[in-house]
Amino acid sequence: MNLNEAIAKYLRVLAVEKGLSEDTIDSYRSDLALFCRTFPEKQDTEDCYAYDLTEFAIAQDNASMAASTVARRLSALYRFFRFLSDEGLMEAPPDHPSRPKLPKRLPVALSFEEVEALLDQPDTDNESGARDKAMLETMYACGLRVSELVSLRLSDVNAKARIVLIRHGKGAKQRSIPISSFALEYLQDYIQGFRAENPGKKSAEIFLNRQGTPVSRMYFWRQVKKYAEMAGIDKDVSPHTLRHCFATHLLEQGAELRVVQEMLGHTHLSTTQIYTHVSSRRIAEAYEAYAKRK
Repeated sequence: MNLNEAIAKYLRVLAVEKGLSEDTIDSYRSDLALFCRTFPEKQDTEDCYAYDLTEFAIAQDNASMAASTVARRLSALYRFFRFLSDEGLMEAPPDHPSRPKLPKRLPVALSFEEVEALLDQPDTDNESGARDKAMLETMYACGLRVSELVSLRLSDVNAKARIVLIRHGKGAKQRSIPISSFALEYLQDYIQGFRAENPGKKSAEIFLNRQGTPVSRMYFWRQVKKYAEMAGIDKDVSPHTLRHCFATHLLEQGAELRVVQEMLGHTHLSTTQIYTHVSSRRIAEAYEAYAKRK
């Protein structure tokens, strides 16, 4: 659903069903409009994630807003996200934010070995497994949002240049991301193999279910959960975890923060800086484990 349409629907609910005053509704409208201006790439409810609460808090904190103001805006965004979740328009947001600062809980980041174990789970001898393998490899190789992944089109992939064009949201800035030859191989195998026999083979979207329609975000979310369990990963893994891993692993390998920001499509550098905390923590943990062995 278009994000502005969802906001308008939510405000109507506040007025009609909740009976809130006009001043209170205006306050909600202002806070949600600020969220949209802060993240202009978010044009649809499918572009919204629970972790946006943290990213919004960081942006507000960096703007030197009063803690009480940030707390109120976070509360408004949280309640809106709860509404979207109840309507089935997004995954459930986290617990109500109690502090307008960067929370201690950082994004879940898997090790290289854990990512490899996760990506190795799909059975590529059948259609769903070959498709899921291509989706997992593409998402991790390019750091895509799940909404970007499921809407990826055949025309967005330049195999010769090894470039993927990301069209995120209506009217939002496009970005080109390199894709590894390893991931591209699985992507092409699926396109030229099982997808070529799919009922929806003439569709623009790459990733299709057996009925020939694009794979849904929620379906892929369930598949990632299943593969993580099969891999024996005892962490709260979701499709967005692979995007976190993409950023964290790039920084650990020495990539510049601005480059990672561009590849992720972040509007604010402060959002990308979250991953420097993750990579630093992982390096410290690795050293601690090394020291104990010594």
